[in-house]
Amino acid sequence: MNFTSACLAVEEISRVDPSVAILVDIHNTLTNNAVRFWGSEELKKKWLPKLASDTISSFALSEAGSGSDAFAMKTTATPSNDGSFYLINGSKLWISNAKEAGVFLLFANADPSKGYKGNIRTFCKCGMKESKLPSLTSSFYRFGVL
Repeated sequence: MNFTSACLAVEEISRVDPSVAILVDIHNTLTNNAVRFWGSEELKKKWLPKLASDTISSFALSEAGSGSDAFAMKTTATPSNDGSFYLINGSKLWISNAKEAGVFLLFANADPSKGYKGNIRTFCKCGMKESKLPSLTSSFYRFGVL
């Protein structure tokens, strides 16, 4: 499906239920496309089948001090010593689809000295704490520099 067709589908869904239309739009337009266009082959093989069948995705960009301005965000991503994962430090607000999501597209800055050019999109699998709130502490995959 091309972008125009996807927009038309979301528009039609919104005639019946706008909240479902937002879920579909975020899932398909933002997160699925990020994996399709910028994900590694390994990431695509692992996640695209799940995203097409049984896993809802979420979008975590907004912060208290910067809203949805990715260039002003303060959340950082620091690689581990062996480079196998990133430690995310910061906070996000208004995380779309958070309650239903099994995977998140999270934005962070991997190199604050480069300003906005240090920004990365991080695709992460979410674990659940006892409180049922997302805990973004497991399985992060870096797949692109903005």
